[in-house]
Amino acid sequence: MNPIDLRSDTVTLPTLAMREAMYRAEVGDDVCGEDPTLNRLEAVAAERLGKEAALFVASGTMGNLVSVLTHCGRGDGIILGDQSHILLNEAAGAAALGGVYLRVVPNRADGKIELTQIERAIPEPDIHHALIRAVCLENTHNYCGGAPLDVEYMTEAGALAHSRGLLVHLDGARIFNAAVALRVPVAKLVASADSVMFCLSKGLSCPVGSLVCGSADFVARARRTRKMVGGGMRQAGVLAAAGLVALEQMIDRLEEDHQNAQALARGIAEIPGLSLDPGTVRTNIVFFGYTARRKPVQQFVQELDAAGVRLWALGPNRLRAVTHYGIESTHIEAALATMRRVLEGLA
Repeated sequence: MNPIDLRSDTVTLPTLAMREAMYRAEVGDDVCGEDPTLNRLEAVAAERLGKEAALFVASGTMGNLVSVLTHCGRGDGIILGDQSHILLNEAAGAAALGGVYLRVVPNRADGKIELTQIERAIPEPDIHHALIRAVCLENTHNYCGGAPLDVEYMTEAGALAHSRGLLVHLDGARIFNAAVALRVPVAKLVASADSVMFCLSKGLSCPVGSLVCGSADFVARARRTRKMVGGGMRQAGVLAAAGLVALEQMIDRLEEDHQNAQALARGIAEIPGLSLDPGTVRTNIVFFGYTARRKPVQQFVQELDAAGVRLWALGPNRLRAVTHYGIESTHIEAALATMRRVLEGLA
């Protein structure tokens, strides 16, 4: 039997409709601007997010890197949260490859950065200070429990940044999860961002790819940055075809992932040795505590894996599960039963 894989929504497999579209995709050399399927995907993505243009990239990490390097020169800086994916999980690419200064401020538990923290982090003009070019936000916020940042906050943060001459880059890897959870059009949610990256390869179930959206001028410059970091695509229409299916068919069903995550959270809250407030789960990411004393968390994860359920441990007392396409309500029930058995030493 296939394992119930709750490690991440990156483990999703493409749908049959995606595989068929990939097989039949019309392709060309994208570096020359000649791949019709990829051109269409970029146009559809830009329109969906209310931006002028879009650029296909290999991954979310590449999309964030390309965006930051396009906004910043060497020695310039960005403001970002201490729990942000760009800071913690992207191999320090902006600093290592772009010489970009990272001005780190605290994230709240709901993923937001206090506006006063952003204000304080913007230095006064002085030859001693780095030039801060952009504020980087994350929506939904991975390490803050998949929290969606609402329109009001996005608008206020954008207004603050712009009033001080800064740009806003949004790591919107799961921005459609946020839009679905908040029940707002995605274009309204990202309206204040100058650049937005979103992933096709997470909840939208594509095998590869992300998109960077923004103004036509920004995307033209980002296209050169993508080439610089080795991201120039050739016959990428075979990947873009899956992305078109995702944007047409896979967004509305994200609500199912959110419902499954809430069911998982309610079940975990009832298992001795695990701790969770189900009310904190808003989208498809479930963080929960590990309080059992009989075995260390890594042993628990290994025994779960052997029993057919996969999770990630993110520290000695913290676990993460992510619901996604391919996980049904029956899988949630089975996963909960397995967790209980393993903690009781019966698996």
